[in-house]
Amino acid sequence: MKIILVGKAAAGKDFFRNRLLKRGFKCAVSHTTREPREGEKAGIDYHYINKDKFKEMLNKNEMLEHMEFKGWYYGLTIEEYKNNDILIMSPDGLDDMPEWAKKQCLIIYLDINPTTRLTRLILRDDKNDNIERRFNTDEDQFSNFCEYDLRVTNPEF
Repeated sequence: MKIILVGKAAAGKDFFRNRLLKRGFKCAVSHTTREPREGEKAGIDYHYINKDKFKEMLNKNEMLEHMEFKGWYYGLTIEEYKNNDILIMSPDGLDDMPEWAKKQCLIIYLDINPTTRLTRLILRDDKNDNIERRFNTDEDQFSNFCEYDLRVTNPEF
């Protein structure tokens, strides 16, 4: 059984992942073509690669799922899926994931209130992104999201 964490920006996916890591779980690391945010570490937060390498991996059918967002590519390799317990995904990523893989997972939706998320985003001070854009994108991505097994609304988990 694998665990998939899904949530809007600043819902606490990384925090929850880190709690699970301390208990011995292993987390899959997705690939992305975007630049690292301040404080992110290659191989821990993402595998940072260029678009050509990402497209090469797609052509070799190495990706379990992938998506494009704001001109950046994100994807999880089949190898990362097979070798790890925890996955962090978006609704779009889940939509692209094959049914056989979803059936092996417990999907946890971190549905934290907007005020808490806004506070966290302000404290994060992400120079690569805009808070208003992230909130609007989340509203679009999560407007009909119901593909989860467990919904967490307490920001303290």
